[in-house]
This record gives sequence, C-alpha cells and structure tokens, in this order.
Amino acid sequence: MSLGRQGRNYLLFGALQYFLDWGVMVGLSHLGMPVEAANLTGRICGALLGFWLNGRFTFASDDTRVGRRQFARFVTMWICTTILSTWAISAVDAYAGLQWTWAAKPVIEVILGGVGFVMSRHWVYRR
Repeated sequence: MSLGRQGRNYLLFGALQYFLDWGVMVGLSHLGMPVEAANLTGRICGALLGFWLNGRFTFASDDTRVGRRQFARFVTMWICTTILSTWAISAVDAYAGLQWTWAAKPVIEVILGGVGFVMSRHWVYRR
C-alpha cells in the first residue's frame, strides 16, 4: 500500500479516534473527573478503535497483520504516548486551567499522532 493511501487512512481514522478521545476526556472532566483520569479514559477508547481500524485498513498488506505481537507492540507505543500526553495535559491544566487544557489537547495529540504513524508503519503492524 502506498504511503499516500496509508497517510490518508491514518488521518481519517485518527480524526475518528481523536473525536472519541477528546469527547470522552472533555465530558468526564466536565463532570468532575480529574483531567489525568479523564485523559486516560479517552485515550483508551480512542486506542481500541484505532488499533482495529489501522490494522484492518490502513496498514493491511501481505507483510502486516493484527495479532498478539502487533497488539503488544501497540500497547507499548500507546503507553509511552499516553504518558507523554497525560503529562502535557496535566502541565497545561496546572498552569493555565481546564479550558486551556481542552484547547491544548488537539495540539498535543497531533504531535503524538505523527510519532504514532511512523511507529505503526515501521514497527507495530509488521510481522
């Protein structure tokens, strides 16, 4: 599959993941959950959707598959990016408040999404 098609699918599915992730984080934090816990819950929801969509459609080819090994790699990558995301979200909340945290989340996730694309393409979904 071409890099352009993979990039397009990754962006499309990433947008779906992001809206689920962001919506859960904003909704739960609005209801009073600490932003760190709300962010983690949102990222879990988005990650589960994204792992399946990207494995099934974005990176699907003869040398890719979705199995236990790929899931373990995905979880490793996800843990690292979630630690970075949660740290950044928490820092914005501490310095600027909840509404700025909601606004900063898209920027943080776009940066981490770029890292995730490269890692997914070259490591996570490989056999």
